[in-house]
Amino acid sequence: MLYKAIWTGPRAAMDAAMTFFTEIEETARTVGLQKHDATADDDASTWSVEVYFEDAPDMIALTGAMAAFDPALSNLAPGVVDEVPDKDWVAHALEGLGVVEAGRFVLYGAHDADKLPDDEGLIPIRIDANAAFGTGHHPTTAGCLTLLDRFGGFAPKSILDLGCGSAVLAIAAAKLWDRDILATDIDADSIDIARENARLNGASDHITAVVADGFDHEAINRAAPFDFVFANILAGPLKEFAPSMADHVRKNGRIMLAGLMAEQESGVLEAYEQAGFRLLNRLDHETWPVLLLVRQ
Repeated sequence: MLYKAIWTGPRAAMDAAMTFFTEIEETARTVGLQKHDATADDDASTWSVEVYFEDAPDMIALTGAMAAFDPALSNLAPGVVDEVPDKDWVAHALEGLGVVEAGRFVLYGAHDADKLPDDEGLIPIRIDANAAFGTGHHPTTAGCLTLLDRFGGFAPKSILDLGCGSAVLAIAAAKLWDRDILATDIDADSIDIARENARLNGASDHITAVVADGFDHEAINRAAPFDFVFANILAGPLKEFAPSMADHVRKNGRIMLAGLMAEQESGVLEAYEQAGFRLLNRLDHETWPVLLLVRQ
């Protein structure tokens, strides 16, 4: 037996809930974000986050942890939990997410292949239902893809996707630039999924995926210094990695930082400015900004 918990609220709060359950709460097995009114603007519609658990969740403890993680979650109505029968619950949770367009990139699942826009200028990326972070529906992933599209003419030679999750960003870079990419994640299951996604997108020859804790891996040290690094993780690790990032990025190399919340931006920027980086571009979002920096 599995358990499904549902929280409902405005988009900003549900974005925060998505991040909490995908990156913080280890008992969550998969997370889906649903828009109630497809015809309304995002901020005008109510949204829901559905979270699947293998064991009955402690809803009181979860409510407290969510409120502590982000004040936007402190005023939510209590989540509702139900038992659900065993099934392919990962696919079930994600099958309704639909197609995501971010710049020239279009993310889709196999079940939505017939819904792709008829535009040869778009770059399709197939990401099927799985438990790794990075379906493209979270603003951090979509924001990285949008900002990546802005400077697509810049083609770096050596690329690292640090904390790659499902490898969406690595696949996007491989398709955009026809370059080899090193993708790393601390979670072994995510690396298995990243390799499968690379295969599904014809990018296996370009993407090497390894389990690594931050910059601590011989493959990273061999490939460094990098011309470009994606790091869509969390504000805490981003600040912690700033000195190591400087050690592994060549002069004039670029880095894209995401996973930080708007109120954490100044702290992250300060850490990277102290490490020798300068802000080059920024994708504005009320909750999840994306930063592009250059090493001086």
